[in-house]
Amino acid sequence: MALDVPYRSVPDMFLKRVADSPDRHAFAHPAPDDSGPVWLTWEQVGQRAKAIAAGLHGLGVGLEDPVAILANTRLEWVLADFGIMCAGGATTTVYPTTEPEDATYIIADSGSKVLFAENPAQAAKIAGTAVPALTHVVLFDGAPDPAATVPQLTLAELEERGARALENEPDLIDMLVAGIGPDHLATLIYTSGTTGRPKGVELLHGGWCWEGVAQAELGLLHVDDLQYLWLPLSHSFGKTLLCGATHVGLPTYVDGRVDKLVDLLGVIRPTLMCGAPRVFEKVYNKAVTTAQGAGGAKAKIFAWGVAVGKQKVALEQAGKPVPAGLKLKYAVAEKLVFSKLQARLGGRMRVLVSGAAPLSKEIGTFFAAANLPISEGYGLTETSAGAFVNPPGGLKIGSVGRAMGDLECRIDSDGEILVRGKPVMRGYHNLPEETAAAFTEDGFFRTGDIGTLDDDGYLCITDRKKDLVKTSGGKYIAPSHIEGMFKAVCPYTSQAVVIGQARNYCTMLVTLDPDAIKAWAAGTPLEGRDYTAIVTSPEAQAMVEGYVAELNGKLNRWETIKKVTILPRDLTIEDGEVTPSLKIKRRSVETNFADEIDKMYAGTLAEL
Repeated sequence: MALDVPYRSVPDMFLKRVADSPDRHAFAHPAPDDSGPVWLTWEQVGQRAKAIAAGLHGLGVGLEDPVAILANTRLEWVLADFGIMCAGGATTTVYPTTEPEDATYIIADSGSKVLFAENPAQAAKIAGTAVPALTHVVLFDGAPDPAATVPQLTLAELEERGARALENEPDLIDMLVAGIGPDHLATLIYTSGTTGRPKGVELLHGGWCWEGVAQAELGLLHVDDLQYLWLPLSHSFGKTLLCGATHVGLPTYVDGRVDKLVDLLGVIRPTLMCGAPRVFEKVYNKAVTTAQGAGGAKAKIFAWGVAVGKQKVALEQAGKPVPAGLKLKYAVAEKLVFSKLQARLGGRMRVLVSGAAPLSKEIGTFFAAANLPISEGYGLTETSAGAFVNPPGGLKIGSVGRAMGDLECRIDSDGEILVRGKPVMRGYHNLPEETAAAFTEDGFFRTGDIGTLDDDGYLCITDRKKDLVKTSGGKYIAPSHIEGMFKAVCPYTSQAVVIGQARNYCTMLVTLDPDAIKAWAAGTPLEGRDYTAIVTSPEAQAMVEGYVAELNGKLNRWETIKKVTILPRDLTIEDGEVTPSLKIKRRSVETNFADEIDKMYAGTLAEL
């Protein structure tokens, strides 16, 4: 049955929301002293977005004209995005961690007319390079440089210009929005590809509106929720959450400072939060290592509580009733063990959603046991993020849920997941051949992921088609599956990368979580030493090898990890080893740590 989407465009949806609930809380930013949120109503957000739109119109931005945003997740990002679309423009997103060469390429390739930059340092990324279509740079923070090659102004100045224009032409924005339809370009998001130049994904207004309605239909969002939005808005996952919040009208606290996230959850007390698995892994690591570090009765109570919770989850997953005796035990476990974890997340969490990378089944089970079920979902930039998700109350751990809305899905003969529907991209910007190759003859998008659909329509992802590893013995291995299992086994893990392509056995590179490993070192001769000294110590190597042995007991013989190397530092976005959405870039990791990998295969017939 077709999903009923009652909007022509994102600005149509936005302006209807402003009109329907002008006095309700819309978006908040952090107070300067982090004492809590500072709220704007929908009416206030509407006024500012309209002023930005009118200002952009005055700078020559018209229908489908790209306008870039190069900034961290913050309130001004949201205001600029709504302003761009209300002017008829298309938002081009650029991660703030993007190197100058790639940032300049994206802004130039998109044909962006205006750039919103967070501050002069971000604006400087385009200095000294020709960006033909760019006419103005608008700064969120800092003072404009009068000597800049491309003229600069502040966001406040742009809003002032727009407000003056609206005094003379009050209906300007309504007229512009009336001309925007579902098939017009809304967003250009450049994929962070593992090789070559990033590709611009063209996403349409109709797809984003579909996303907002589909999220609400599944019960993921309620009007009385409070969302904590920290995800990169440059990424489709963060962007789609703005659409859901606009359709439903729920209040959203916007704060991209990941280092503040755990501390501020207790202050903001959200009911809804979405994130990449790494966030949930860190919470899991902290809970497990704290309990283990306490030792004695506390460690035993924690282990007992987790075991009770897992018993309950196993019955629920099998569709069986939970006996009264187990319910009673669980009530005790929740009070003694899980209430602390719930409080750490603010104490009011209704929905947690994980996406952008695979979530370990074991970690999903742990959170469900703690009465904090994670609705794992799946999608790509090319599908406007949301394509599948576990609905609240319908959790199937280990799957990424059912297709959202009226999205069509089928599994190709080689196991590749194919999807067709409103949220799927128009194509890759200025790349007609790559666009054609991305679709089947009957219009299904080739996701590049391998998976299976069960009888209830739940999708399980096996791996990335291109990431499947084939050993020299001819056996196929799914690295992300093994990596996820290891993260659940070893609570000190930050990242794990399985190596094995064309090799005669599998090895693994591991990085350790800085907070967890310092807690592990406490009370030992390693206490007080720096991160590198701890992780490269024989004691850390022995500890990790013990967990690898535990992992190997759960794997097929050809999947087992024969050797493991702990890296002296974590993988970083800056070194090109993980994407801003925290996916591992395997080729970059293998290049950067080629020497460490070669040592694990030294003296073997590794390459055939």
